[in-house]
Amino acid sequence: MRVVKDAITRRNEILDRAEELFIAKGFDSTSTNDILDAVGIARGTLYYHFRSKEEVMDALILRYGERYLSAAAKIADDTSIPLIERIFRVVGAMRFRETTQTDVLTHIHNPQNALMHQKLHSMTIRHMLPVFTQLVREGTGEGLFDTAFPEECVEMILTYAIVALDEADAEMTPERSATKLFAMMYHMERMLKAKEGTLTNAMKHLPGEDHE
Repeated sequence: MRVVKDAITRRNEILDRAEELFIAKGFDSTSTNDILDAVGIARGTLYYHFRSKEEVMDALILRYGERYLSAAAKIADDTSIPLIERIFRVVGAMRFRETTQTDVLTHIHNPQNALMHQKLHSMTIRHMLPVFTQLVREGTGEGLFDTAFPEECVEMILTYAIVALDEADAEMTPERSATKLFAMMYHMERMLKAKEGTLTNAMKHLPGEDHE
């Protein structure tokens, strides 16, 4: 007897099986037929939910991202927390390694999954750009920052942060990561025309780091 499942359940089942395949075989080596066999569905059912394997990947990346981007956005909106502390808490909430299963993170960063890695970076910038831009505008209103181009400034900062602090870099030691993060905050102060120490002296608020 054929089991009929609601659309959300079936969609998540497809994503779960595809995730397992992408981890085991890599994205490029996983075929649409592999996904069909793993889920036990007809091609028409798959295409009802996803038009291609690439669209399945996009949905998976969005699901990964929602685990930490939603937490970051919630922190950014909490005006009961001082602005500078919010900025650091948002950075902490964006840490992919702390909010994603290690095996998933490792396989996304494998060379055969380079497209997933790139799409994850693009999604992070796209979703976090308005969040950080709003924080910068709030800081400008409080007199902490001064920039005529808040969105463009944030875009440059995010792009640097995602590339320079990429957890896929096998040579990135905790010490090197801490140095790069401090340097980023140092230059952010200058880009935003903030008083020296506004960000660098507040790095103690960043979860999981000791900058004393």
